[in-house]
Amino acid sequence: MSVESVKEYLREFGFEDRVREFTESSATVELAAVAVGVIPARIAKTLSFKYPDGSPLLIVAAGDAKIDNRKFKDFFGFKAKMLTPDEAIELVGHAVGGVCPFAVKDGVKVYLDESMKRFDTVFPAAGSSSSAVELNCDELFECSRAIEWIDCCKIAEN
Repeated sequence: MSVESVKEYLREFGFEDRVREFTESSATVELAAVAVGVIPARIAKTLSFKYPDGSPLLIVAAGDAKIDNRKFKDFFGFKAKMLTPDEAIELVGHAVGGVCPFAVKDGVKVYLDESMKRFDTVFPAAGSSSSAVELNCDELFECSRAIEWIDCCKIAEN
């Protein structure tokens, strides 16, 4: 997948023109915050995990949030296990650094973490390690085709 596939995907929702591409990397929360010009917490990072059967699930969370293992296990019923970089490409369709909830492979389940709801808009990646798209939480829910909002993170302390 690529920025072009994400733009094509977002065209259905009328958001393709919001995709921003950068000359510098936005592969980490910190780099993305600098590229976009916002605080790191407003970067919507997409974390990729696997169900016990090996199928993928994505959790989109605020840039300053970390998975709370207890909350994750209580909600999903199993221990959090992240996908490897190779598994992310194979199962989700995006490489680490550009993983996003758009234009993913069939069967990928997407959840949005409540940690993002404190912001008017957030910036998830758009299919590459040098892209982002600005969306409000309702737009993100709609175009990510998320299953539901969940609370499985804690805000990281500095």
